[in-house]
Amino acid sequence: MISKLPRWVEYGSFLLALVAGLINAIGLLGFKHQSISHLSGTATLLGTGMVNSTFSDVFYFAMILLSFLVGAAVSGFFLRGGALRLGRNYSGLLLLEAILILGAIYFLSKDSMSGHYFASAACGLQNALATTYSGAVIRTTHVTGIFTDLGIMLGAKLRGEQFDKRKALLFLLIIVGFTLGGTCGAFLFSLFHFNALFIPALICMLLALSYSIYNAKVGH
Repeated sequence: MISKLPRWVEYGSFLLALVAGLINAIGLLGFKHQSISHLSGTATLLGTGMVNSTFSDVFYFAMILLSFLVGAAVSGFFLRGGALRLGRNYSGLLLLEAILILGAIYFLSKDSMSGHYFASAACGLQNALATTYSGAVIRTTHVTGIFTDLGIMLGAKLRGEQFDKRKALLFLLIIVGFTLGGTCGAFLFSLFHFNALFIPALICMLLALSYSIYNAKVGH
């Protein structure tokens, strides 16, 4: 039941959404002015690029999609089952996400397109970290599904069904986190350009450390 899940679920989801919002804002401002944390727009650009763009652009969009897929596959390899559960290897994957973000900074500082692929892989890895939460699939790198699920809940409430306030709070925290991340990302990009990505990398490291400490404490 959702009421029995620990509060770290809400805190972690908010911070991960913040990370995704940061990366996506920096992507929109610097990575060919396109989103990084989700793929709908990229897939559309790939499709239209088959007609309107050069081979190099088509290759770029395809590699963004593939990098996201590889990142998600890494999470899928290390995490089994769909439910949120204490003791899973979230810390290791969060550290790997931080490493991918640092790799993105390194290559972007050298004007290499590989930096974009590292950033996309980091988002794919993070998106696969989000799992089933009281019957709802939680994603922290985009908010389309969150708005959809929240709308379904509101519609069900109007029909007289019970409203899950804690699940709604989680959805709102993800929306606020992602939006706030966009605001912070735009501000930091104006000051530090691609070095602004050090902030989401640091957040991932701190999350990994915090989860390890919490897991060890509760485990004992």
